[in-house]
Amino acid sequence: MEVYNRYYKAMYNTAVRIVKDSFEAEDIMQDSFLTAFSKLDSLKEAVTFGSWLKRIVINNSIYHFNKKNKYNEVALDDVLFKVEDEDGIASDYEFTNLKAQQIMETMKTLKDSYRVALTLHLIEGYDYDEISEIMNITYANCRTTISRAKESLRQKLQKRAVN
Repeated sequence: MEVYNRYYKAMYNTAVRIVKDSFEAEDIMQDSFLTAFSKLDSLKEAVTFGSWLKRIVINNSIYHFNKKNKYNEVALDDVLFKVEDEDGIASDYEFTNLKAQQIMETMKTLKDSYRVALTLHLIEGYDYDEISEIMNITYANCRTTISRAKESLRQKLQKRAVN
């Protein structure tokens, strides 16, 4: 129970950013914990449990997202995260919160491959090698996808700022 309490919020947030549905994210998170606990003997080092669990959650989330996306799309619940300045110091909370909401809302409008790649790279902190493995694409395709996703996000945010 202590392990669950330590990781469940982060794993839920990871899943909801990918599958775009809070109820499905909760199911995925719980299924991922069950998978992790049942395959605990395959874990090499105890210190890597968090990253190993996150990988299970991301893989399950992408699988469920792709499966669900063939049939229909469900609106993403509002997901907030804390934005910090380059110094790592949080600026005015309300302004930062508004900026974060705008970025997350705009990210929802990106095409799915862009949104997933940016989420994995910018929010989850995965590098290009890890993302290309997770998304089953080449390293070069991963770099191109993330570059195009950033540019698309930048353009959409600029249009939003003008309006």
